[in-house]
Amino acid sequence: MELAAPGLGASGNGVRTAAARSSVPGPGASLHPYDIGVLVVYFIFVVGVGVWSSFRASRGTIGGYFLAGRSMTWWPIGASLMSSNVGSGLFIGLAGTGAAGGLAVGGFEWNATWLLLALGWVFVPVYIAAGVVTMPQYLQKRFGGQRIQVYMSVLSLILYIFTKISTDIFSGALFIQMALGWNLYLSTVALLVVTAVYTIAGGLTAVIYTDALQTVIMVGGALVLMFLGFKEVGWYPGLEQRYQQAIPNVTVPNTTCHLPRPDAFHMLRDPVSGDIPWPGLIFGLTVLATWCWCTDQVIVQRSLSAKSLSHAKGGSVLGGYLKILPMFFIVMPGMISRALYPDEVGCVDPDICQRVCGARVGCSNIAYPKLVIALMPIGLRGLMIAVIMAALMSSLTSIFNSSSTLFAIDVWQRFRKKATEQELMVVGRVFVVFLVIISILWIPIIQSSNSGQLFDYIQSITSYLAPPVTALFLLAIFCKRITEPLARLTWWTRNHPRYELEKEAHEDTPGTSEMEMPPGVHAAGGGGTQNPSQGPEQHGAPHRSCGKLLWGWFCGLSGVREPALSPTEKAALELKLTSIEEEPLWRRVCDVNAVLLLAINVFLWGYFA
Repeated sequence: MELAAPGLGASGNGVRTAAARSSVPGPGASLHPYDIGVLVVYFIFVVGVGVWSSFRASRGTIGGYFLAGRSMTWWPIGASLMSSNVGSGLFIGLAGTGAAGGLAVGGFEWNATWLLLALGWVFVPVYIAAGVVTMPQYLQKRFGGQRIQVYMSVLSLILYIFTKISTDIFSGALFIQMALGWNLYLSTVALLVVTAVYTIAGGLTAVIYTDALQTVIMVGGALVLMFLGFKEVGWYPGLEQRYQQAIPNVTVPNTTCHLPRPDAFHMLRDPVSGDIPWPGLIFGLTVLATWCWCTDQVIVQRSLSAKSLSHAKGGSVLGGYLKILPMFFIVMPGMISRALYPDEVGCVDPDICQRVCGARVGCSNIAYPKLVIALMPIGLRGLMIAVIMAALMSSLTSIFNSSSTLFAIDVWQRFRKKATEQELMVVGRVFVVFLVIISILWIPIIQSSNSGQLFDYIQSITSYLAPPVTALFLLAIFCKRITEPLARLTWWTRNHPRYELEKEAHEDTPGTSEMEMPPGVHAAGGGGTQNPSQGPEQHGAPHRSCGKLLWGWFCGLSGVREPALSPTEKAALELKLTSIEEEPLWRRVCDVNAVLLLAINVFLWGYFA
């Protein structure tokens, strides 16, 4: 179905077909110096945060690079869950769908709240207890064998490259081209290079902290545009009136396609004749959303980076609150755009639409860019361009990092069983470079697919693949019978003790206590350690040039032989990293906030139903 795109609202990385065909001429040549200054400040902040977090990160170990050392707190996790999901395609797609059909598409975002809580309270405890880094790795532990692990990894990588990366790149670059007048190809390459640099250097730590910054920029800028739009249209009562009157001057005879939907302000629509029938919105979408929010590496990897289960839950709650907002700062502004500019956003005559946006089937997907260009004053227009850049870059960095994790852990290790930890670090970084190259080569193909059939096909394939993956993970989590080992791999066995680990961890052996273990261990989440006293200047260490030192830092290679952990130390570390114990106070705080979030969500569904 076409709404699978924004609907993975769920994934939020799709874009409605017409978005790929929009080509509204923008005022790039007239961009004010103040707007350019805002963009410069934006890039300085993003690069600065990326570099700062790269130095802060433990980048030379699997856990440090791919899971941010499992040291993240709730607020950057929640912000990253939001920004990694809200790509530039979501701004174009959700606003366009809202302009064309009304509020119902916002249900794709509100549905995500329920699944985010399911992620924090049901799925993440099992993943942490199982001690996994990737979702295919969990399936391999759960069911045994290697084929399912490799299959899921390759399937995920294909979906990332040919759906998420492609749609986000094109929709984001298209908006930049409209607003700035930059060359589509060159602007996309520049953004890809910037995102790749700090993703490769800093790993998940850099990605999450920059995502948090991007979230602030996205939410702040989008709220400014929302308030300007509501002020222009007469707030919500004015929107209700003017949207229903948003009829273009030129219509197609003997048709009703120019008339706004009478149920535009209703969330739940007729199960037979509705454009988004309520059974599909509530039940069908939940299947796709479960796949995206609870089993997709891009999303789950953020929660796995939490320093404790309570922080993972707190991140889910914050992400759930943030996912309520797109209805108000993306969908409704799209409707405002149609109410203010019915002849352009709501055009129905093919010749006029071709002249307005280069697509004969309609121009609803120019709704958000049109509102930005028309309403945002000098300086704030640059802020909104930064918002779209933030959406694009945060989504891409998340995909790049998660894809490199899947390839290094699940694919490369399958064929290089004795690969060292440093080798995996280098392979993961090189794979990001590969993804950037593929993304650049993919741009002309996207540009040539003006008919949009490519996007329809891609989203259809995604919708076919999501249900079986969802079913597989639900069986893995909840059904104890289809398993080889029955130890901490299901919801029912997540709290089972690890007798061997506990026995070894509590042996009275020097160096086993948490405070005595080297700092690199806690940041690593497994694997080797790094002793700060063993630097390149250590007596007898070979001299390294500045170029080699810089290259070693960039790739996370210390150039120092790292001491191996004793069996007791490994047992103590694994016991700590797979613990799902929570302090009673913070467990209650998370539970109360989850109930409050669900109450707000239910009220909103009921109010707009």
